[in-house]
Amino acid sequence: MAHAHYRNLEGRSLGFYAVLGLLGAITFAGLGAALYMEHHGHWVTGMSNQIVWGTPHVFAVFLIVAASGALNVASIASVFGRQLYKPLSRLSGLLALTLLAGGLAVLVLDLGRPDRLIVAMTYYNFKSIFAWNILLYTGFFAIVAVYLWMMMERRMNDYSKPAGMFAFLWRLTLTTGTGSIFGFLVARDAYDTAVMAPMFIVMSFAYGLAIYLVVLIASMRWSGRELGDVVFGRLRNLLGVFVAAVLYFVTVYHLTNLYITQRHGIEGFILLNGGAYTKMFWLGQVLIGGAVPLVILFSRLGQSRALVVLASMLVVLGGLAQMYVTIIGGQAYPMPLMPGKEVVASSFFDGMVASYSPSLPEVVLGVGGIGLALVMATFAMKVLPFLPQSLSDADADPHYKAA
Repeated sequence: MAHAHYRNLEGRSLGFYAVLGLLGAITFAGLGAALYMEHHGHWVTGMSNQIVWGTPHVFAVFLIVAASGALNVASIASVFGRQLYKPLSRLSGLLALTLLAGGLAVLVLDLGRPDRLIVAMTYYNFKSIFAWNILLYTGFFAIVAVYLWMMMERRMNDYSKPAGMFAFLWRLTLTTGTGSIFGFLVARDAYDTAVMAPMFIVMSFAYGLAIYLVVLIASMRWSGRELGDVVFGRLRNLLGVFVAAVLYFVTVYHLTNLYITQRHGIEGFILLNGGAYTKMFWLGQVLIGGAVPLVILFSRLGQSRALVVLASMLVVLGGLAQMYVTIIGGQAYPMPLMPGKEVVASSFFDGMVASYSPSLPEVVLGVGGIGLALVMATFAMKVLPFLPQSLSDADADPHYKAA
């Protein structure tokens, strides 16, 4: 497996151009939604002074977190020396770059004034975690690009291991920074906890690998390349472990809040009486994104590749639900302006749950970010050799014996 052969996608079939056209249409629809919101103003969205991070932020943060996790496959090969994963490393690095680009595109286009990004790039407040994240995101692009170059250029292969180690440490820092955006927000009861950073790291492992599995299985099948049971089984089991780890950290997060008397209000809101947020937590995050994929991945159902793809897509949907509950549900719960005091009368929405309904342009913009990430990955696989020619059992397993 260390000497795997790579080949571009031919990209001459009608099916390839149909997939590329569909992803391109989704991307342009997202751009159109951004222009619509830019032209009419953010009043056409469901956002308000209480809910300032809406559905586009849900997609953006999900894609940024998944980008870090998508690099995990390459890290297993270069950092931990697992040769089985080495032929999978190029696609891993590619998806890390495209997912981050898709997430940041949604983030920038949701600012209302995207040109103000120049200010954030030229004037830094190093007490702000947002300023640190700009450096982490741009650094991630550069480091992963160099890492890919060292993997793809034969004369630079000897340097791929130290480059992979540096990329591994950088992506852990990046995801820690993303989780810390919420962990450092002391004004919101749903945030302000140190467990946010490690929870986001584990979430990145699950979300990134789920997207990676879907892309790998689809691209290998549609290009007529063999994906053996050895590689498929390893990735399937690894995804199951990550999904279980996410559920573990979610449990720890809520048990920690339940232990703190001050947090009983937000826990009751999310777990019991939060309406749509409670349903999205139990049905979307826990059931669809956690329990059902675990049943598929760790049972005989996991022998079916179609069902594993379904489980991976359910993990993605559950991840979006988790981000929705975390980001929007955390803002919807009333923020105490005077902790420990009872407000008799106020015009600042004290004690009121903020209302929010995602608008069509917000959803289209978010889905457009996913389309952008996938269309860039598809085009890159046609131009450069990111996919191995074969991942058969005979190539993957040195102890393989033909029946």
